Amino acid sequence: MSSTPNTPSTTADAAPKITPPPPPAKEPRLRLRTSLIIIAAIAVIAWGVHYGLRLWRFETTDDAYIVGHVHQISAQAGGQVKAVLVEDNQNVKAGDAIVEIDPLQYEIAAQKAAAALAQARAQESQATAALAQTKAADAEASARVGQAQAQIAQAQAQIAQNTAQLNLARINLDRAQRLYAGGNGAATQADVDNARAAVETGEAAQAAAQASLAAAQSNHAAAQSATASTAAARDAAAAQADAARATIAAAEAALRDAQRLLSYTHVTAPSDGRIGARTVEAGNLIQAGQLLCALTSPDMWIVANFKETQLTHMRAGQEVEVRIDALPDEKLIGRVDSFSPASGAQFALLPPDNATGNFNKVVQRVPVKITFDPKDIARLGARLHLGYSVVVDVRVRGN
Repeated sequence: MSSTPNTPSTTADAAPKITPPPPPAKEPRLRLRTSLIIIAAIAVIAWGVHYGLRLWRFETTDDAYIVGHVHQISAQAGGQVKAVLVEDNQNVKAGDAIVEIDPLQYEIAAQKAAAALAQARAQESQATAALAQTKAADAEASARVGQAQAQIAQAQAQIAQNTAQLNLARINLDRAQRLYAGGNGAATQADVDNARAAVETGEAAQAAAQASLAAAQSNHAAAQSATASTAAARDAAAAQADAARATIAAAEAALRDAQRLLSYTHVTAPSDGRIGARTVEAGNLIQAGQLLCALTSPDMWIVANFKETQLTHMRAGQEVEVRIDALPDEKLIGRVDSFSPASGAQFALLPPDNATGNFNKVVQRVPVKITFDPKDIARLGARLHLGYSVVVDVRVRGN
Protein backbone atom coordinates (compact mmCIF):
# COMPACT_ATOMS: atom_id res chain seq x y z
CA MET A 1 0.00 0.00 0.00
CA SER A 2 1.44 3.09 -1.11
CA SER A 3 1.34 6.27 0.85
CA THR A 4 1.41 9.70 -0.57
CA PRO A 5 3.21 12.45 1.30
CA ASN A 6 1.17 15.25 2.88
CA THR A 7 1.60 18.41 0.86
CA PRO A 8 0.07 21.72 1.63
CA SER A 9 -2.96 22.43 -0.25
CA THR A 10 -2.39 24.83 -3.02
CA THR A 11 -5.92 26.05 -2.76
CA ALA A 12 -5.68 27.04 0.89
CA ASP A 13 -5.86 30.74 1.47
CA ALA A 14 -2.43 32.17 2.14
CA ALA A 15 -1.95 34.49 5.27
CA PRO A 16 -2.18 38.21 4.37
CA LYS A 17 1.15 39.88 4.12
CA ILE A 18 1.31 43.19 6.28
CA THR A 19 3.43 45.90 4.79
CA PRO A 20 4.86 48.43 7.39
CA PRO A 21 4.04 52.09 6.70
CA PRO A 22 6.73 54.07 5.09
CA PRO A 23 8.88 56.22 7.52
CA PRO A 24 7.77 59.88 7.79
CA ALA A 25 9.52 62.36 5.67
CA LYS A 26 12.50 64.05 7.44
CA GLU A 27 12.55 67.21 5.43
CA PRO A 28 9.62 69.13 7.06
CA ARG A 29 11.01 68.46 10.57
CA LEU A 30 14.45 69.56 9.52
CA ARG A 31 13.04 72.71 8.01
CA LEU A 32 11.14 73.51 11.25
CA ARG A 33 14.22 72.98 13.36
CA THR A 34 16.29 75.11 11.05
CA SER A 35 13.66 77.86 11.18
CA LEU A 36 13.59 77.80 14.95
CA ILE A 37 17.36 77.97 15.13
CA ILE A 38 17.40 80.90 12.72
CA ILE A 39 14.66 82.71 14.68
CA ALA A 40 16.54 82.12 17.94
CA ALA A 41 19.76 83.33 16.39
CA ILE A 42 18.06 86.45 15.08
CA ALA A 43 16.52 87.05 18.50
CA VAL A 44 19.88 86.62 20.21
CA ILE A 45 21.54 88.94 17.71
CA ALA A 46 18.75 91.52 18.10
CA TRP A 47 19.01 91.29 21.88
CA GLY A 48 22.79 91.59 21.68
CA VAL A 49 22.52 94.61 19.41
CA HIS A 50 19.93 96.19 21.68
CA TYR A 51 22.00 95.43 24.79
CA GLY A 52 25.15 96.71 23.14
CA LEU A 53 23.44 99.92 22.06
CA ARG A 54 22.07 100.39 25.56
CA LEU A 55 25.51 99.89 27.04
CA TRP A 56 26.83 102.43 24.56
CA ARG A 57 24.07 104.94 25.22
CA PHE A 58 23.65 104.58 29.00
CA GLU A 59 25.74 104.44 32.14
CA THR A 60 23.94 102.32 34.73
CA THR A 61 24.24 101.70 38.44
CA ASP A 62 22.06 100.07 41.06
CA ASP A 63 24.07 101.60 43.91
CA ALA A 64 21.59 104.42 44.22
CA TYR A 65 19.08 105.53 46.83
CA ILE A 66 16.40 108.14 47.36
CA VAL A 67 17.54 110.78 49.87
CA GLY A 68 16.20 114.06 51.16
CA HIS A 69 16.26 116.48 54.05
CA VAL A 70 15.74 114.82 57.43
CA HIS A 71 15.28 117.34 60.25
CA GLN A 72 16.24 115.96 63.63
CA ILE A 73 13.88 117.86 65.93
CA SER A 74 15.17 118.19 69.47
CA ALA A 75 14.10 120.13 72.54
CA GLN A 76 15.75 123.48 73.13
CA ALA A 77 14.36 123.77 76.64
CA GLY A 78 14.02 121.15 79.33
CA GLY A 79 10.91 120.31 81.32
CA GLN A 80 7.93 118.01 81.47
CA VAL A 81 6.12 117.28 78.21
CA LYS A 82 2.61 118.65 78.47
CA ALA A 83 1.26 117.31 75.17
CA VAL A 84 2.42 115.56 72.00
CA LEU A 85 0.39 116.92 69.11
CA VAL A 86 1.51 114.64 66.25
CA GLU A 87 1.46 110.95 65.46
CA ASP A 88 3.96 108.81 63.65
CA ASN A 89 3.92 109.27 59.86
CA GLN A 90 1.66 112.34 60.12
CA ASN A 91 1.95 115.10 57.52
CA VAL A 92 2.61 118.53 59.00
CA LYS A 93 3.06 122.05 57.69
CA ALA A 94 5.81 124.48 58.60
CA GLY A 95 4.95 126.11 61.93
CA ASP A 96 2.57 123.38 63.10
CA ALA A 97 2.89 122.56 66.81
CA ILE A 98 4.57 119.24 67.52
CA VAL A 99 5.27 119.14 71.26
CA GLU A 100 4.25 121.39 74.17
CA ILE A 101 6.46 121.61 77.27
CA ASP A 102 5.13 122.84 80.62
CA PRO A 103 5.90 126.60 80.42
CA LEU A 104 5.36 127.54 84.11
CA GLN A 105 9.01 127.89 85.14
CA TYR A 106 9.81 129.84 81.99
CA GLU A 107 6.82 132.15 82.47
CA ILE A 108 8.01 132.91 86.00
CA ALA A 109 11.52 133.60 84.72
CA ALA A 110 10.12 135.94 82.07
CA GLN A 111 8.06 137.81 84.67
CA LYS A 112 11.13 138.19 86.90
CA ALA A 113 13.13 139.52 83.98
CA ALA A 114 10.35 141.99 83.11
CA ALA A 115 10.25 143.21 86.73
CA ALA A 116 14.03 143.60 86.80
CA LEU A 117 13.82 145.62 83.60
CA ALA A 118 11.15 147.91 85.07
CA GLN A 119 13.28 148.42 88.19
CA ALA A 120 16.32 149.22 86.07
CA ARG A 121 14.35 151.77 84.08
CA ALA A 122 13.14 153.41 87.30
CA GLN A 123 16.72 153.63 88.54
CA GLU A 124 17.75 155.12 85.23
CA SER A 125 15.01 157.76 85.57
CA GLN A 126 16.20 158.65 89.07
CA ALA A 127 19.80 158.84 87.91
CA THR A 128 18.79 161.06 84.97
CA ALA A 129 16.88 163.41 87.28
CA ALA A 130 19.84 163.58 89.67
CA LEU A 131 22.15 164.29 86.77
CA ALA A 132 19.91 167.12 85.59
CA GLN A 133 19.85 168.55 89.11
CA THR A 134 23.63 168.43 89.45
CA LYS A 135 23.99 170.01 86.03
CA ALA A 136 21.73 172.87 87.15
CA ALA A 137 23.75 173.27 90.36
CA ASP A 138 26.96 173.18 88.34
CA ALA A 139 25.59 175.87 86.02
CA GLU A 140 24.61 177.99 89.01
CA ALA A 141 28.06 177.56 90.57
CA SER A 142 29.66 178.49 87.27
CA ALA A 143 27.47 181.60 87.17
CA ARG A 144 28.62 182.52 90.67
CA VAL A 145 32.23 182.09 89.59
CA GLY A 146 31.61 184.41 86.68
CA GLN A 147 29.89 186.92 88.93
CA ALA A 148 32.79 186.78 91.41
CA GLN A 149 35.25 187.29 88.59
CA ALA A 150 33.27 190.33 87.46
CA GLN A 151 33.29 191.71 91.01
CA ILE A 152 37.05 191.20 91.21
CA ALA A 153 37.53 193.02 87.95
CA GLN A 154 35.27 195.83 89.12
CA ALA A 155 37.12 196.10 92.45
CA GLN A 156 40.46 196.13 90.69
CA ALA A 157 39.24 198.89 88.37
CA GLN A 158 37.94 200.86 91.36
CA ILE A 159 41.29 200.47 93.10
CA ALA A 160 43.10 201.71 90.03
CA GLN A 161 40.77 204.72 89.84
CA ASN A 162 41.12 205.45 93.55
CA THR A 163 44.89 205.13 93.29
CA ALA A 164 44.97 207.76 90.57
CA GLN A 165 42.69 210.09 92.54
CA LEU A 166 44.70 209.53 95.73
CA ASN A 167 47.93 210.32 93.96
CA LEU A 168 46.41 213.51 92.58
CA ALA A 169 45.10 214.49 96.03
CA ARG A 170 48.54 213.95 97.56
CA ILE A 171 50.16 216.09 94.88
CA ASN A 172 47.58 218.84 95.54
CA LEU A 173 48.18 218.58 99.28
CA ASP A 174 51.92 218.86 98.86
CA ARG A 175 51.54 221.90 96.56
CA ALA A 176 49.10 223.59 98.95
CA GLN A 177 51.40 223.04 101.89
CA ARG A 178 54.40 224.50 100.04
CA LEU A 179 52.42 227.51 98.86
CA TYR A 180 51.02 228.10 102.31
CA ALA A 181 54.46 227.75 103.88
CA GLY A 182 55.84 230.36 101.46
CA GLY A 183 53.68 233.02 103.13
CA ASN A 184 52.94 234.89 99.94
CA GLY A 185 49.23 234.23 100.25
CA ALA A 186 49.10 231.98 97.26
CA ALA A 187 47.40 229.32 99.40
CA THR A 188 45.37 229.52 102.52
CA GLN A 189 44.94 227.17 105.42
CA ALA A 190 41.59 226.25 104.03
CA ASP A 191 43.23 225.13 100.80
CA VAL A 192 45.61 222.96 102.79
CA ASP A 193 42.75 221.50 104.84
CA ASN A 194 40.73 220.80 101.72
CA ALA A 195 43.66 219.06 100.06
CA ARG A 196 44.30 217.03 103.19
CA ALA A 197 40.64 216.04 103.36
CA ALA A 198 40.77 214.95 99.72
CA VAL A 199 43.78 212.76 100.49
CA GLU A 200 42.04 211.20 103.49
CA THR A 201 38.90 210.63 101.42
CA GLY A 202 40.97 208.96 98.68
CA GLU A 203 42.72 206.75 101.21
CA ALA A 204 39.40 205.72 102.70
CA ALA A 205 37.98 204.98 99.26
CA GLN A 206 41.13 202.99 98.43
CA ALA A 207 40.74 200.94 101.62
CA ALA A 208 37.08 200.29 100.76
CA ALA A 209 37.99 199.21 97.22
CA GLN A 210 40.65 196.85 98.53
CA ALA A 211 38.14 195.40 100.97
CA SER A 212 35.72 194.91 98.07
CA LEU A 213 38.50 193.20 96.09
CA ALA A 214 39.23 190.90 99.01
CA ALA A 215 35.53 190.05 99.34
CA ALA A 216 35.25 189.42 95.61
CA GLN A 217 38.29 187.16 95.69
CA SER A 218 36.83 185.28 98.65
CA ASN A 219 33.53 184.88 96.79
CA HIS A 220 35.44 183.68 93.73
CA ALA A 221 37.29 181.05 95.76
CA ALA A 222 34.03 179.88 97.32
CA ALA A 223 32.35 179.76 93.89
CA GLN A 224 35.25 177.73 92.47
CA SER A 225 35.04 175.33 95.40
CA ALA A 226 31.29 175.00 94.83
CA THR A 227 31.91 174.44 91.12
CA ALA A 228 34.38 171.65 91.88
CA SER A 229 31.89 170.08 94.27
CA THR A 230 29.02 170.30 91.80
CA ALA A 231 31.27 168.98 89.02
CA ALA A 232 32.13 165.97 91.17
CA ALA A 233 28.44 165.48 91.94
CA ARG A 234 27.63 165.84 88.24
CA ASP A 235 30.25 163.24 87.28
CA ALA A 236 28.92 160.88 89.96
CA ALA A 237 25.37 161.36 88.70
CA ALA A 238 26.50 160.80 85.12
CA ALA A 239 28.25 157.59 86.18
CA GLN A 240 25.08 156.44 87.94
CA ALA A 241 23.06 157.23 84.83
CA ASP A 242 25.50 155.22 82.69
CA ALA A 243 25.34 152.34 85.15
CA ALA A 244 21.54 152.49 85.07
CA ARG A 245 21.53 152.37 81.28
CA ALA A 246 23.90 149.39 81.37
CA THR A 247 21.60 147.71 83.88
CA ILE A 248 18.69 148.34 81.51
CA ALA A 249 20.59 146.76 78.64
CA ALA A 250 21.40 143.71 80.77
CA ALA A 251 17.79 143.46 81.94
CA GLU A 252 16.52 143.71 78.36
CA ALA A 253 18.90 140.94 77.32
CA ALA A 254 17.77 138.79 80.24
CA LEU A 255 14.13 139.40 79.30
CA ARG A 256 14.77 138.46 75.66
CA ASP A 257 16.54 135.30 76.80
CA ALA A 258 13.67 134.41 79.12
CA GLN A 259 11.15 135.02 76.35
CA ARG A 260 13.29 132.92 73.99
CA LEU A 261 13.29 130.01 76.43
CA LEU A 262 9.56 130.44 76.91
CA SER A 263 9.01 130.24 73.15
CA TYR A 264 10.97 126.98 73.11
CA THR A 265 8.21 125.32 75.13
CA HIS A 266 6.24 125.20 71.87
CA VAL A 267 8.17 122.90 69.51
CA THR A 268 7.06 123.53 65.93
CA ALA A 269 7.81 122.00 62.56
CA PRO A 270 10.63 123.80 60.74
CA SER A 271 9.22 122.88 57.32
CA ASP A 272 6.57 120.82 55.56
CA GLY A 273 7.06 117.09 55.83
CA ARG A 274 6.17 113.85 57.61
CA ILE A 275 6.85 112.88 61.19
CA GLY A 276 8.95 109.80 61.88
CA ALA A 277 11.00 108.20 64.65
CA ARG A 278 8.91 109.82 67.39
CA THR A 279 10.49 109.09 70.77
CA VAL A 280 8.53 111.36 73.11
CA GLU A 281 5.30 110.89 75.00
CA ALA A 282 3.21 113.17 77.19
CA GLY A 283 4.53 113.28 80.75
CA ASN A 284 8.15 112.59 79.79
CA LEU A 285 10.75 114.73 81.55
CA ILE A 286 13.11 115.89 78.82
CA GLN A 287 16.31 117.89 78.71
CA ALA A 288 17.51 120.55 76.30
CA GLY A 289 19.02 118.89 73.26
CA GLN A 290 17.06 115.65 73.62
CA LEU A 291 15.82 114.21 70.31
CA LEU A 292 12.04 114.21 70.04
CA CYS A 293 11.33 113.07 66.47
CA ALA A 294 12.45 113.35 62.88
CA LEU A 295 10.82 115.29 60.05
CA THR A 296 11.35 114.25 56.45
CA SER A 297 11.01 116.96 53.86
CA PRO A 298 8.93 116.32 50.71
CA ASP A 299 11.91 117.43 48.61
CA MET A 300 13.62 114.27 47.38
CA TRP A 301 16.44 113.39 45.04
CA ILE A 302 18.66 110.44 44.20
CA VAL A 303 22.27 109.89 45.15
CA ALA A 304 23.76 107.41 42.69
CA ASN A 305 27.29 106.10 43.27
CA PHE A 306 28.93 105.65 39.87
CA LYS A 307 32.33 104.17 39.21
CA GLU A 308 34.89 106.79 38.33
CA THR A 309 35.28 105.16 34.91
CA GLN A 310 31.59 105.81 34.19
CA LEU A 311 31.89 109.58 34.52
CA THR A 312 33.86 110.19 31.33
CA HIS A 313 30.85 111.26 29.24
CA MET A 314 28.50 112.19 32.08
CA ARG A 315 27.42 115.83 32.32
CA ALA A 316 24.96 117.87 34.34
CA GLY A 317 21.54 118.13 32.69
CA GLN A 318 21.59 114.70 31.03
CA GLU A 319 18.39 112.68 31.08
CA VAL A 320 18.13 109.78 33.52
CA GLU A 321 15.79 106.80 33.50
CA VAL A 322 14.85 105.84 37.05
CA ARG A 323 13.46 102.52 38.20
CA ILE A 324 12.45 102.09 41.83
CA ASP A 325 12.61 98.60 43.30
CA ALA A 326 9.51 99.17 45.42
CA LEU A 327 7.56 100.53 42.43
CA PRO A 328 8.43 98.15 39.58
CA ASP A 329 5.59 99.38 37.37
CA GLU A 330 6.73 103.01 37.51
CA LYS A 331 9.36 104.39 35.16
CA LEU A 332 10.46 107.88 36.10
CA ILE A 333 12.56 110.47 34.35
CA GLY A 334 15.17 112.57 36.12
CA ARG A 335 18.11 114.84 35.37
CA VAL A 336 21.75 114.81 36.44
CA ASP A 337 22.03 117.75 38.82
CA SER A 338 25.60 117.80 40.11
CA PHE A 339 28.64 115.73 41.04
CA SER A 340 30.25 115.27 44.43
CA PRO A 341 33.55 117.17 44.85
CA ALA A 342 35.26 113.95 45.97
CA SER A 343 34.78 110.22 45.96
CA GLY A 344 32.81 108.57 48.71
CA ALA A 345 35.98 107.20 50.29
CA GLN A 346 37.26 110.71 50.92
CA PHE A 347 34.23 111.49 53.08
CA ALA A 348 34.50 108.26 55.06
CA LEU A 349 35.29 108.37 58.76
CA LEU A 350 38.61 106.65 58.07
CA PRO A 351 39.70 107.45 54.49
CA PRO A 352 41.90 104.72 53.00
CA ASP A 353 45.64 105.34 52.97
CA ASN A 354 47.28 103.73 49.93
CA ALA A 355 50.73 105.12 50.64
CA THR A 356 51.79 102.18 52.78
CA GLY A 357 51.83 98.43 52.36
CA ASN A 358 50.93 96.59 49.19
CA PHE A 359 48.90 98.75 46.85
CA ASN A 360 45.81 97.34 45.17
CA LYS A 361 44.00 99.65 42.82
CA VAL A 362 40.33 99.94 43.70
CA VAL A 363 37.89 101.67 41.39
CA GLN A 364 36.42 104.56 43.33
CA ARG A 365 32.77 105.54 43.33
CA VAL A 366 31.63 109.15 43.07
CA PRO A 367 28.19 110.25 44.35
CA VAL A 368 26.05 111.94 41.68
CA LYS A 369 22.94 113.92 42.55
CA ILE A 370 19.94 113.21 40.31
CA THR A 371 16.73 115.20 40.61
CA PHE A 372 13.21 113.94 39.97
CA ASP A 373 10.73 115.51 37.63
CA PRO A 374 8.41 117.54 39.90
CA LYS A 375 5.42 116.05 38.09
CA ASP A 376 6.51 112.55 39.11
CA ILE A 377 6.88 113.60 42.75
CA ALA A 378 3.42 115.20 42.68
CA ARG A 379 1.95 112.12 40.99
CA LEU A 380 3.45 109.49 43.28
CA GLY A 381 3.17 111.55 46.46
CA ALA A 382 3.44 109.44 49.60
CA ARG A 383 4.48 106.35 47.62
CA LEU A 384 8.04 107.68 47.53
CA HIS A 385 10.06 107.14 50.67
CA LEU A 386 13.56 108.12 51.62
CA GLY A 387 16.00 105.22 51.47
CA TYR A 388 14.35 103.37 48.59
CA SER A 389 16.78 101.54 46.34
CA VAL A 390 16.70 102.60 42.70
CA VAL A 391 18.38 101.75 39.42
CA VAL A 392 19.43 104.69 37.29
CA ASP A 393 20.38 104.79 33.64
CA VAL A 394 22.05 108.02 32.52
CA ARG A 395 21.82 108.65 28.80
CA VAL A 396 25.30 109.80 27.81
CA ARG A 397 25.06 109.21 24.03
CA GLY A 398 22.41 109.16 21.36
CA ASN A 399 18.78 110.19 21.56
